Amino acid sequence: MNALKNLVDKVKPHFEKGGKLEKFHSVFDGFETFLFVPNTTSKRGTHIHDAIDSKRTMVMVIIALIPALLFGMYNTGYQHFLAIGQQVSFLDTFIFGALAVLPLIVVAYGVGLGIEFIVAQIKGHEIQEGFLVSGMLIPLIVPIDTPLWMVGVATAFAVVFAKEVFGGTGMNIFNVALVTRAFLFFAYPTYMSGDVVWVRTSDTFGLGAGNVVDAYAGATPLGQVATSATTDVNLVNIIKEPISFIDGFIGLIPGSVGETSTLAILIGAALLLITRIASWKTMFSVFAGGALMALVFNTWGPDTAAAHFPWYNHLVFGGFAFGAVFMATDPVTSARTETGKWIYGALIGAMAIIIRVLNPGYPEGMMLAILLLNIFAPLIDYYVVEANIKSRLKRAKTN
Repeated sequence: MNALKNLVDKVKPHFEKGGKLEKFHSVFDGFETFLFVPNTTSKRGTHIHDAIDSKRTMVMVIIALIPALLFGMYNTGYQHFLAIGQQVSFLDTFIFGALAVLPLIVVAYGVGLGIEFIVAQIKGHEIQEGFLVSGMLIPLIVPIDTPLWMVGVATAFAVVFAKEVFGGTGMNIFNVALVTRAFLFFAYPTYMSGDVVWVRTSDTFGLGAGNVVDAYAGATPLGQVATSATTDVNLVNIIKEPISFIDGFIGLIPGSVGETSTLAILIGAALLLITRIASWKTMFSVFAGGALMALVFNTWGPDTAAAHFPWYNHLVFGGFAFGAVFMATDPVTSARTETGKWIYGALIGAMAIIIRVLNPGYPEGMMLAILLLNIFAPLIDYYVVEANIKSRLKRAKTN
């Protein structure tokens, strides 16, 4: 580590003002701060220092995403080999999935960070760490068979129009990863829904039965519910075996890469809560709002499969848990007042279930619910603050 630090210090003067590579100072600074903790300190005045900063926060979120990522890799291989009826070892299953998921990660980071580096260089600003998390979230919320060029186009759109035009990290009003998914959903709907996009169809590295296999009919559980003609849906996996609540909780089912395992997601949630990176109020209220709205539909809802889908199933199937833990708790786009967090989270959970039940064209619902509440988060905070001011003024007049 000392050798690397000495090397960085040696080339650093070339990137500082007056150096040969002065124009690339932002790029160099981005790499340096990624490798080492900045050594700049306050020179005067009174400041409150904390051990946490944006880089540590982002790194902690990425660590919390690792269980969902690793399980997603395994599940990708598991669904592939299950579909072709081939039994392979745990290691081969995981390697197949990892080789399928890694290109999505590389494209998301390559495109997103590339744009951030260019923008920072043009503006002469420091490169922010915000995309470190978005670049990991994007591959986890798309179907595994999404073409890489689509991921690249959608990522570029989201970074430019959902982030940079608002001023960059900390200024965006929409969750960047969800804007990426929304772009894909509306621009290329056949690649984001249906029953043939959730299982890896190509075997580029020859780990399975052949180089290319036919597309599979592997609808997600929520997709099966949305298209059911009866109120009593018997969920099945890709080879028509029954799917239970436990299967949904563990996650060996078709779905987006990182959204299938509620167990893996909750492990990440525990880490975020222990380190106080995420708000437990927002997280809990999303689950509570979703469960309550699902119970309402279970009791008084229309005569459809989605309305009669048990409330506890709504919480483990689809992207509900992933959205509640990693998307709704985004500190930039969510409510910031303590009371507002309760309202914000509950409305997301309720809206997700409303969309799932009343609009079969959007069997997932979580993406649209969070993006919608991103718009209203500042308004929620405004009214919470105004109510607090009025309450204090009333008490002051009384006294």
